[in-house]
Amino acid sequence: MKIVGIALVATFLSLIIKEQKPNFAFLLIVFVGCSIFLFLVDKIYEIINMLEKLAVNAKVNSVYIETILKIIGIAYIAEFAAQITKDAGQGAIASKIELAGKILILAMAIPILTVMIETIIKLIPG
Repeated sequence: MKIVGIALVATFLSLIIKEQKPNFAFLLIVFVGCSIFLFLVDKIYEIINMLEKLAVNAKVNSVYIETILKIIGIAYIAEFAAQITKDAGQGAIASKIELAGKILILAMAIPILTVMIETIIKLIPG
């Protein structure tokens, strides 16, 4: 609820300020966006710890968990950067950020996909 409240107040302030000082309105939105992200850092840390504990209990190789967490991080950071860029009116650059994020995710996922395919091939009698 706090995040929603802060976001709504920032939105209304931004709309009011935008008429007089559009640059300040944009800076306000970026500041609030970063503040919301920082507010969520503790929750993200808790999620990462929970996933690591689950991986240890399931005896999953930690390299795979680290890779998946990096992939998730890339997705969120690319989305956040693209949204800020779109807010600044730079849709073309935002599209390039999204494309770069997707390519990085694919590149990081290839080792996991390779292991999965090898495992499936081993399970097939033949």
